[in-house]
Formats: sequence, structure tokens, C-alpha cells
Amino acid sequence: MPFLTDTHAHLYSKQFDSDREAMVQRARDAGVGRILLPNIDRASTDALWRTVEMDPELFLPMMGVHPCHVKEDYEQELAHVESELRTGRYIAVGEIGIDLYWEKDFIAQQVEAFEQQMRWAKELKLPIAIHCRDAFEQIFTSLEREQDGTLTGVLHCFTGSAAQAERCIALGMLLGIGGVATFKNGGVAEAIADIGMEHLLLETDAPYLAPIPHRGKRNETAFVRLVAEKVADIKGMDVDEVARITSANAARLFHL
Repeated sequence: MPFLTDTHAHLYSKQFDSDREAMVQRARDAGVGRILLPNIDRASTDALWRTVEMDPELFLPMMGVHPCHVKEDYEQELAHVESELRTGRYIAVGEIGIDLYWEKDFIAQQVEAFEQQMRWAKELKLPIAIHCRDAFEQIFTSLEREQDGTLTGVLHCFTGSAAQAERCIALGMLLGIGGVATFKNGGVAEAIADIGMEHLLLETDAPYLAPIPHRGKRNETAFVRLVAEKVADIKGMDVDEVARITSANAARLFHL
């Protein structure tokens, strides 16, 4: 039976401190075989690694600074990212990108941090995991500036239109499909209806963006099966085939 891959989950979050082991067991019971953990800032790195050490075959770490953590001290954050990336312990550069919903005071710094981290990704031959909120045009501009034919990655938590999906793919990115795909007016189902399965990954973004029927509650990796079921419904496929293809896509992108 094919396993599911949750390509984006913050399971080191304090929201899981009371039941992390039980939550991981629920993920296994749901058929999850790999969980990718994106970093967000210097402060999250130790917790990230404590979680990886629970099961290094299940948990795979990324390293990056999230755009909402690009503040006055962003140069120190970037120095930490570079130092960590050069240890060779990470499968991707992430979570990186631009967020103009929560944070508009450091737009120039966000762009600088995003593009610098993309340059490290190219140098180290690592894929990227992109955070984009209210910032598609800015993301596209930076991708177009940095894409030299070697940059690979995923636009995590894709919530754009069909045209934006095609543009992401043209820029060498896969699309991370999560709980928003199950929302009645989320728009994701319509956007990916005609997108080939080879361009899609599954994710949760746990503890955020739980799918229906858990919307508004804490998300967890076991719920990636609900996302797989939704994609199967959109595509008219068997859920095991969705699991097989999306896990193969993840293995290809992240060199697993």
C-alpha cells in the first residue's frame, strides 16, 4: 500500500508538546511514511531537531527563515540559516518567501532574504519551500530573477488561481496542496482541476489550516489523508494512486 508524504508540517510547534508521540502514531495509522519539517527562525531550530531525533527516517528537516520572522535582526537570521545549511543536514531551504498579509514593515528585507536563500539553494543543489501570502507578484518577480534553470522547489500551501498555478509550474515549482483544497470556497479545487498530478504534493502545514471537517481546530499530519481524498475526488482517482504519485513527486523533488 503506498504511503502518504506530508511535505510541510511544523510538528515541533509547542501546540504538540502535550501529545506529540500520540499525534505521530495517528499519522502512521493514517498511512503517512514521511513528514517534512520546515524551519522558521533561529529559535525553532532546537525544537526542530528534537522532533527529527524522535525518528530520523520519518522526519526530514529543512532550514530557512520564514518571511514573518524577517525583522530588524534578519541578517543574524540569515547567518544562522547559512551556517546550518552548510552542515549538509537538510533536505531543502525552507520555509522562505514573502508575506504581505501579516507583515508589511520589512518588505525590502523579505525580498532580500528570499532571494539570498534561493541563491544558497542553487549553490547547494537543494530545493526550496516557498511561503506566499498576498504576494504572488512579488514571489514571481523574485523567482524570475533567480531562476537560472537549476532552481527547484514547491509553492507551499498553494491558494492561487489556475493561471497562477501554471505560472508557478513554468518557473520550475511544484504546488503544495493542503487543507484549503477542502474548503467550500477555497478555490484550490478549481485551480488544480486541469493540472497534471506530476506537479502536485500533499501537505498539512500543521498545526495550521486544518481540512474539513476539522477546520478551525489544530491541524495534524494524520489529516493529510483527508487532503489526499479531496485530490482523489477532484481528479477522479483512487486515493492510493494519489498517495503513490505525490509521494513519488516528493521523493524526486527532495532527493529522498
